[in-house]
Amino acid sequence: MSRIEGRFKQLAMQGRTVLIPYIVAGDPAQDVTVPLMHQLVESGADMIELGVAFSDPMAEGPVIQLAHERALASHTSLSSVLTMVQVFRETDATTPVLLMGYANPVMHMGYAAFADAAGAAGVDGLITVDIPPEEVDGINSELQRVGIDNIFLVAPTTPEERIAQIAARASGFIYYVSLKGVTGAGNLDTKEVASRLKLIRKHSDLPVAVGFGIKDAASAAAVATVADGVVVGSALVDTLAQAFAGGGDQAVALGSAGKLLKQIHQGIANAAS
Repeated sequence: MSRIEGRFKQLAMQGRTVLIPYIVAGDPAQDVTVPLMHQLVESGADMIELGVAFSDPMAEGPVIQLAHERALASHTSLSSVLTMVQVFRETDATTPVLLMGYANPVMHMGYAAFADAAGAAGVDGLITVDIPPEEVDGINSELQRVGIDNIFLVAPTTPEERIAQIAARASGFIYYVSLKGVTGAGNLDTKEVASRLKLIRKHSDLPVAVGFGIKDAASAAAVATVADGVVVGSALVDTLAQAFAGGGDQAVALGSAGKLLKQIHQGIANAAS
């Protein structure tokens, strides 16, 4: 059983929804990421999703695009992100870690080389925004070889036939994008989310996590009533950026991010009670 599968099953038995914070590795500097990962775990994170900086992050809104730019300015590469995971694993062997990014860096490294390096570092799952299910077999076979889950996105506009194709290839969990558009945009319609999750579950027994548009405890609590996992990204990335921009040092910035995540964690807990 993978760490991802185990964490979902563990929390489902407790009646809890999994909380997955997203940050961009190397934002605003490489030495911030590992301490931030530990801070997030202390503040209630059940898994951590690390964004891998890319020059053309097409799925991201302005907040996360800027984070990608800051990470690239700090010379963060896919290899350095894997090193961060490896360092995190020295003191945390249980929290699942996912990488979310784009195909180009993984293809440049080579699927087999990436799988070997990611497996050795302690990566549990991979989300590649721009590899469609029709083209995933090459990377899927390599990830399966080293026990890394391949996690797919499902959009509000994804037709049912394609959901079935995705479900046949996915592992770990399915990531439902709750809004049309980029990260950080729009307002959630929980009834619409619930309807789409019902359709996804018709084709898959995997847990379904929901992201995009979750900004605070209230929105997280609303989604937690229908989803197996809640992903919070833009709000967290922005909180961290604002703290640094306001002159705060690393401790202040990490504290601000931790405070927001604790509030979201409490919102999810309240939804379960």
